[in-house]
Amino acid sequence: MNDFTNLTNVQKDVLREIGNIGAGNAATSMAKLLNKKIDMQVPSVKVVSFDEVMELIGGPDELIAAVFFRIQGEAPGTVYFILSIEEAEFLVNEIVPGNKGNLLGETANDFAISALQEAGNILTGSYLSALSDFTSINMQPSVPYLSIDMAGAILTVGLLELSQVSDYAIIIDTKINEQEDQKGVQGTFLLIPDPASLTKLFHALGITEYD
Repeated sequence: MNDFTNLTNVQKDVLREIGNIGAGNAATSMAKLLNKKIDMQVPSVKVVSFDEVMELIGGPDELIAAVFFRIQGEAPGTVYFILSIEEAEFLVNEIVPGNKGNLLGETANDFAISALQEAGNILTGSYLSALSDFTSINMQPSVPYLSIDMAGAILTVGLLELSQVSDYAIIIDTKINEQEDQKGVQGTFLLIPDPASLTKLFHALGITEYD
């Protein structure tokens, strides 16, 4: 398989631009959900090997909230939207003001879980829509599933299974800010296309040669 981790700067810019368009779409939807102005940015986009994924999200012992999707359509794959517990609870509190947004233990509540799933659904749908528009390839997210556990427990099994058929993941860093005070959260959008899907997507973007 081609080494997709060695993309040129121009090719990385293409992926970053898609991320920025997705972030813009997501910001519009999140603004309606939160009833306030939202600014979203994509500071970096990386194509990494599976060995690097765990390290980039803080290590296997990092406690995270991960909204998981399966991509359906012409380019199937898997998506994780990952937040630290503190960031996830902050986001829930923004969506449901006055709700404590607890996601752990006996104090966890259905409102918090549903709110986080909806936020993940909005973000994922926006990114996939931007990618689909750019490539003219149909991609739709499945129903979202939420897991709260250590990163190793959430990702290891999935990555091991996927490593049998794929080698790379696309990581899109995402910053969500309220424009009034610039307080916000930083999450990670982890896109793991099936191997044939990755080649198809990159070819559709004109990415056919690598350093």
